[in-house]
Amino acid sequence: MADRVTVIGWDGSPLTAAARSALAAATLVAGAAHHLALPEVPAAAERIRLGSVDLAARRIAGHRGTAVVLADGDPGFFGVVRTLRAPEHGLEVEVVPAVSSVAAAFARAGMPWDDARVVVAHQRTLRRAVNVCRAHPKVAVLTSPGAGPAELALLLDGVHRTFVICEELGTDREQVTVVTSDKAADHAWRDPNVVLVIGGGSTGGWLMGHDTPAVRGWALPTEDTGGRTGQDPTLRAAQLARLGPREGDLVWDIGCADGAFAVDAARFGAAVIAVDADPAACARTEAAARAAGRHLQTVTGRAPHVLESLPEPDVVRIGAGGVPVVTAVTDRRPERIVTHAATRDEAEAIGAALADGGYAVECALLQTVGLDPAEWTERGRSVVFLLSGNRTDAPRDRGGHRGR
Repeated sequence: MADRVTVIGWDGSPLTAAARSALAAATLVAGAAHHLALPEVPAAAERIRLGSVDLAARRIAGHRGTAVVLADGDPGFFGVVRTLRAPEHGLEVEVVPAVSSVAAAFARAGMPWDDARVVVAHQRTLRRAVNVCRAHPKVAVLTSPGAGPAELALLLDGVHRTFVICEELGTDREQVTVVTSDKAADHAWRDPNVVLVIGGGSTGGWLMGHDTPAVRGWALPTEDTGGRTGQDPTLRAAQLARLGPREGDLVWDIGCADGAFAVDAARFGAAVIAVDADPAACARTEAAARAAGRHLQTVTGRAPHVLESLPEPDVVRIGAGGVPVVTAVTDRRPERIVTHAATRDEAEAIGAALADGGYAVECALLQTVGLDPAEWTERGRSVVFLLSGNRTDAPRDRGGHRGR
């Protein structure tokens, strides 16, 4: 096992005295090509090109001597330190930090970043990173090959954002470019890069990356959300509980009406596309989102046809459209679907459509009675069938039978 492992962050600035001292004593140095070319790397030291950090950690664990790992920016911030400290490697590390690439990118842009989300985009996480960019007005994206500015822009189709693209930060080839998201896909960008995705105003608070909602709670009464349709907030709360929208998700709200559900989903950090055939409903939803300080996208059109051009959802609320819309949604295979029905016959038909689509179905009869606490008299009554479907892996047969 290596006698000592020092992880050195490098942001293009001259190395600190501590970093130079650690490098001078190193018998093994791991890093990218531009790190290994630094003049401070001892000529006699074994050199490892840092591709897989896990493989490098195994090499270091078997090395007899003093090891140094060089990494861009702050290696403890979405960097190599987490992998090197994994229990299976048994390495004890010392860290010499540098300015993180995210901090450097915001400094180049002259912007504060205490109100920014920070996400890592690999090919396997790209869609979720894009959903965070849809949902929030200021996001720093740490990119990777195949998940860079062009790919972000393509998946953000229909959502306007400004990109601040910082290529090869800290090197003599550093370049900062500001473009709108619809132009970013037309260019080949150099790795590594950091993309700041900016879309609208945001204010700093006391918790990094978050702001405190102006109104406490969710599934608020209709009059407190600016709504006009009078949807029972208890039904909305139950639907939100079944779907569980979260950061990185894309929520479809089909039949958004007054936007109360869409805004609640956005308040959980999810990206939301609200769909309605009525342009006035989309306008009300946009107004409700602005009032709540949330970002979402509205699409005017009639389901199920309008759904064909939308990006893949994680969870879906169906507020209108019945069986044809349920069938179209199950074909897109979201993880969870929630809807409601006014009659038992309608509930049975929707439940069958969910089951035929490969979903485990739950149904509850939800009855709420609003009371006036001054006189304890009834103010309103709502009775509705609440249906939810959780995706299964069983094959589907549209002839009405589940596969085996």
